[in-house]
Amino acid sequence: MRKDTLNKGNGLALLPFGVFIFLFIGSGILTGDFYQMPVLVALFAAILTALFMNPKTDFQTKLQQLTEGGGHSNIILMVVIFLLAGAFSSVADGMGAVDSTVNLGLSVLPGNLLIVGLFVIACFISISMGTSVGTIVALAPIGVGIAEQIDVAAALTMGAIVSGAMFGDNLSVISDTTIAAVRTQGTEMKDKFKANFFIVLPAAIITAVIYGVMTLGESVASQDAYSFELIKVLPYLGVLVFAIIGVNVIYVLMGGIGFAGIIGLLTGEFSGLKLITLIGDGFSGMQELSLVVILLGGLVELIRKNGGIDFLLYRISRGARSSRGGEFGIAGLVSAVNVSTANNTISIITAGPLAKQIAEKFHIDSKRSASILDIFSSSVQGLLPYGAQILSVAGVAGLSPVSIVPFCFYPILLALSGVLAILFRFPKKTV
Repeated sequence: MRKDTLNKGNGLALLPFGVFIFLFIGSGILTGDFYQMPVLVALFAAILTALFMNPKTDFQTKLQQLTEGGGHSNIILMVVIFLLAGAFSSVADGMGAVDSTVNLGLSVLPGNLLIVGLFVIACFISISMGTSVGTIVALAPIGVGIAEQIDVAAALTMGAIVSGAMFGDNLSVISDTTIAAVRTQGTEMKDKFKANFFIVLPAAIITAVIYGVMTLGESVASQDAYSFELIKVLPYLGVLVFAIIGVNVIYVLMGGIGFAGIIGLLTGEFSGLKLITLIGDGFSGMQELSLVVILLGGLVELIRKNGGIDFLLYRISRGARSSRGGEFGIAGLVSAVNVSTANNTISIITAGPLAKQIAEKFHIDSKRSASILDIFSSSVQGLLPYGAQILSVAGVAGLSPVSIVPFCFYPILLALSGVLAILFRFPKKTV
């Protein structure tokens, strides 16, 4: 399809999303309290707005669109991961895995390097697992424990985990976003990785330095922090090992639940009935997050059906006038779609075909267009307070999602690196 024959879409279709942003974030800015407006209330108000728009479509059809969007296979898979992650965190915490793992880290690393270490570990796990959400839900309880032991804000540790998770999400060869970027642009995985790696490496190094400087001089709260039982660290080590091997995240989490449960039973930390209760508590703790993901998926589908996504595609793509402008067009295109969908994989799949057209028109190498798609979708995703990544760590830490965003340094630097790479045509050669 030629660019000039693209559907112009309907800008008004984005109004429900504006309602959601205003209520969820705007109310916090106006009142100074980001807990004032529950995310589910803001999301439901946006859905009602979308349902009562577009009178040409009957109400029953719009309800069908809502349920189809919320029931998308990617959405349900994410919910299953959240539930299993909640159960694993609950069981691991109940048998003492979190305390022992944190205390082991405290015994090995000084307090001023713990946050840097947490960031590096998150990078390592996410690039091995290929999933930012899986990385986050596995490390978030440890991050909370570290924050309690050293004099740093929990939002800082959560920001470090999100930052590391987005590093792997953007680079891993088994990440959904990487696979989507490569497939839509028709390039090879190894070529995209090389083009991507040289752009993002400086951002990762600077991020580690920032976390190190921010926690310089920090120390462990008490000597009791060094007390740990190695057997109780094994569930997290098991999750790490199987993630590195490349085992599916569902199997990793199910195995983690079983492993932590067995150790808890053998060490007498809980009984069989208590284990079942802990699993149920873990599921319950993820219910709100699961509902948010499902309803957000439904809202995005309503906006798409009403022409909101087409409007973004048309308005941003038409502004490209040169090779550099084409690259900025691809970056802006996937970023705008990501803001609207809160899912970087879906945003790449949506914007990818048009990005391919732009790349061909302005003679942009396919590996570079794939890299730009992945870089900017990952940077935006890592900064969305209503995205799955920040929502999940906020749920575990009991924080406002907005309070974590300022500490997500890597996504910020990732976007900056992407902009500089486009401006200065870097890297010159990647293969």
